[in-house]
Amino acid sequence: MPEPRTVPPTVPHTLDLPGGPVTLAGALDVERTATGLVPRRLPAWTRPRITDPYLRLMVPRPAGVRLVLRTDADTVELDVFVTRFRNAYFPLFPVEFDAVVDGTRVISRPVRHGDLCVVRAGAVVATEPGAPETIRFDGLGTDWKDVEVWLPQAAIVELRGLRADGTVTPGRLPRRRWVHYGSSISHCAEAGGPTRTWPARVARSAGLDLTSLAFAGNCHLDSFVARTIRDLPADVITLKVAVNVQNLDSLKVRTFGPVLHGFLDTVRDGHPHTPLLVVSPIFCPTAEHRAGPTVQDGTGRYVAKGETSPSALSLVRMRELIEEAVAVRADGDPRLSYLDGRALFGPADAGDLYDGLHPNADGYRRIGERFHERVFGPSGLWPQLGRASE
Repeated sequence: MPEPRTVPPTVPHTLDLPGGPVTLAGALDVERTATGLVPRRLPAWTRPRITDPYLRLMVPRPAGVRLVLRTDADTVELDVFVTRFRNAYFPLFPVEFDAVVDGTRVISRPVRHGDLCVVRAGAVVATEPGAPETIRFDGLGTDWKDVEVWLPQAAIVELRGLRADGTVTPGRLPRRRWVHYGSSISHCAEAGGPTRTWPARVARSAGLDLTSLAFAGNCHLDSFVARTIRDLPADVITLKVAVNVQNLDSLKVRTFGPVLHGFLDTVRDGHPHTPLLVVSPIFCPTAEHRAGPTVQDGTGRYVAKGETSPSALSLVRMRELIEEAVAVRADGDPRLSYLDGRALFGPADAGDLYDGLHPNADGYRRIGERFHERVFGPSGLWPQLGRASE
């Protein structure tokens, strides 16, 4: 017997910002602070279940979250306080807000202020305090238009107010809803602007309303995430799993398969007939034949340190176990499919792994193109869910 629903039925939310109401898409919770509102990507009931400090930092990083509005304003301004994060071994990647006007025109605005946190091994080791700022999108035109403001995928954003030189009303979302679960390879901190992550590229190309449950370092098949997906409205669900399990050596061969099956069972409790795709890890040279943990060396490159035996939970072994898990369910679950992650980013792409594990912006662009072609394109798994079917 499935457990009671745990996600409020009002998804998306209408967010009443100082300055006007907008549609908040891609967020499942809003934290109210003394000075503003922080969108979060897991529902409020999960908060006590999140015991890992690094995951607590990931849930409010708004990958795929956007403010959707309809307006005749030529200028829209957002007052924000942004907390940025930099890996201790590398320079800060660009942190930007993107405004998408009528689905095609993209205007990017960089973040120049706010706190800057330095992260090493999943922990904040230093913080440089900063100030709030105003993100201004001008030259939008005075005709009525649809505007989506995508929040930076790899920063925490506190929304403090909205101003416009015209009328602002809540916007409309695409009819078909896509829920995606993944790791840093789907969170895409290195992609630059938030519309340049590969899930955002795919959602915009296919005309889908994206809810991104991509949590860098934290795709460990947690049961509260499965319950969240179970209870969300969705027309298609994709799960890109396993690399974080290898990275932290958080499961073994004995436990990985049953945990994956349990995750799928929970999702299917709420979505027995929804198209569901399980994607295995992309290529990572150091982890292909070696178990985790996978850690950064003195240069910042990721190196797997675990066993190389046939029973080790390497990426090669994980792909076999994922494919087997999908295959044994296939007869009774015809809308469940498997995709080898190396079809998205394989050995020939390894030059675009900037740290040995994560793709750079060009790598993420190619992942998005290949995913769209194989899943929502005319010859893909589910072309009927893509924009061409509208």
